[in-house]
Amino acid sequence: MGEDVHERGVEREYGRRRRIPRGLLAFMGLAVGNSVYQMNRDPNIFGDGTRLVIDALLLWFLVWALLASWRQRTFVTADGIAVRGAVRIRRRSWHDIYDIRVEPRRNQRSGDSQWLTFLYGNDGGRLLLPHVDDGQLPEFGAEIDDLRETAARHRGMAWERRPEVEERIRRQSGHRKAWERATSGALLVLVAMFLVTVWRIATGRDAEPLLLLVCVPLGAFALLAALLHWRWESQVPPPGREFREQPRL
Repeated sequence: MGEDVHERGVEREYGRRRRIPRGLLAFMGLAVGNSVYQMNRDPNIFGDGTRLVIDALLLWFLVWALLASWRQRTFVTADGIAVRGAVRIRRRSWHDIYDIRVEPRRNQRSGDSQWLTFLYGNDGGRLLLPHVDDGQLPEFGAEIDDLRETAARHRGMAWERRPEVEERIRRQSGHRKAWERATSGALLVLVAMFLVTVWRIATGRDAEPLLLLVCVPLGAFALLAALLHWRWESQVPPPGREFREQPRL
């Protein structure tokens, strides 16, 4: 995972202050364990290869969730900002940082943080800063002001809007929405194919899990992603022209 963040002089560190409820962790473990058990209870439903792949994916999801909850941090160092995820560390040097913005959280539930903090690079890319939110920081507004002042001091320049970077941000935002909606569509197809699989098993037909639960959802994802990205590119002006309004996907 490369050089440890703590070797580079940490000025600020943002980590989880509120513990994850043990009940939630227990529920996740039981859900994954039950899914693995159900998959392996009847060897006639799924083939050995299919069961192995599904079991590996379920266990990977559980391990990833536990690692993310334990390891996720945001570090502000002398060289820039580093975000440590479940496995890897992503770094942005100060001269590559364009802006730090607070944005409302979408699809928030009761008890969730309402605001999240994102780092935007000069290339238009966006990076979530874990635990830099109003749910983890009591003085969230003051903390963001201090963070921006620290960033401005290291960058050696004040914050200013640059039209060419704003254009890149809007473009990447459109493509990001395309990926998100393609993923949502593929998940809906997966649920539908799961119901079809259950129906085929109940009626004594061949389940064909590899085709219905893997190939069809992946094909739907590829098709939706291609269509949504094409629709986005067909409605935006060529590079270099002003962005007037972000088209709807």
